[in-house]
Amino acid sequence: TPGDLHDPRGFLLQRGWATREVLRYRRGRVRAFPLRVKEWDYYCVLTDGFGVALTVSDNDYLGFLGVTWLDFEARRFTSRDVLLPFPHGRMGMPESADAGDVVVRHGGVEISVLHQSGGRRLAFTAPGITGELFLAQPPMDRMVIATPFAGAPRHFYYNQKINCLAASGFVSVDGQRHDFTPEAAFGVLDWGRGAWTYDNTWYWGSASGLVAGAPGAGAAAPRRFGFNIGYGFGDTSAASENMFFLDGVAHKLDQVTFHLPSGPLDASDWRFSSNDGRFEMTFVPVVDRASKTDLGVIVSDQHQVFGRFSGTVICDSGERVVVRDLIGFAERVHNRW
Repeated sequence: TPGDLHDPRGFLLQRGWATREVLRYRRGRVRAFPLRVKEWDYYCVLTDGFGVALTVSDNDYLGFLGVTWLDFEARRFTSRDVLLPFPHGRMGMPESADAGDVVVRHGGVEISVLHQSGGRRLAFTAPGITGELFLAQPPMDRMVIATPFAGAPRHFYYNQKINCLAASGFVSVDGQRHDFTPEAAFGVLDWGRGAWTYDNTWYWGSASGLVAGAPGAGAAAPRRFGFNIGYGFGDTSAASENMFFLDGVAHKLDQVTFHLPSGPLDASDWRFSSNDGRFEMTFVPVVDRASKTDLGVIVSDQHQVFGRFSGTVICDSGERVVVRDLIGFAERVHNRW
């Protein structure tokens, strides 16, 4: 129900899931151990042939700006990243996913996110990469979850995933322009605010795009479809983050399991299954956006694998939706942070 995320002592007032932003996050009410606050906005906008990912994060003792260009035909990626020491909240991350702009520049990388009528505008510049995209956001459901951490009562994760953001604009890479059109380019926002425990491994998958119209509907127009799946962080006994979206309406799933290949994560197909049989997918990897940092106390080992999903989902009504070669990503991340 609508209200504050925390009480004045820093404890979560509610835990669970929603399809809109009903709880108000206020950084000033976080009472976790110092340096544990993590705030980030991550945008990923994909077409079948290429895509771009933007990260702005304030992890209290370390900030991060990142721009990544993804070329699925060449099966490679180019990242331009910069670190900001000890931002301690000075990056001005908004306390709402629906209001408040982000404008950060450091070390030759600049990223801005401005709310505008009907959506949000992304503008970014990094060495060799520049672009501007408008992400349309009509009224539609999203995934929202408030998650505690067992044994750490003032730690939490408050997360919103907004799928199916139709994109228009361009990205220029080394002088070559790549156009994004709303019929073929779709983005997701991962809006995360939390006070995390030190050692975590999580799994996350997401895709947005179009699927064929309903069976028997003749030449029915394609339908907007997307999903968010994941687990591995915190105490999710109150709710999982698993959800898919069809025509802007959310369909809640229970548990989804990632069946990863035994070798390199981009060497063979992944499989996904749900305990209720409503989400069954295979995933063909294209490129592994891998990065690893090991500073002893601080470790980050990330594998965000981009590829194509195929399978079926079953709506709350019982309707069966077929998904074929939908571009997206699945990741495994281990952080000691």
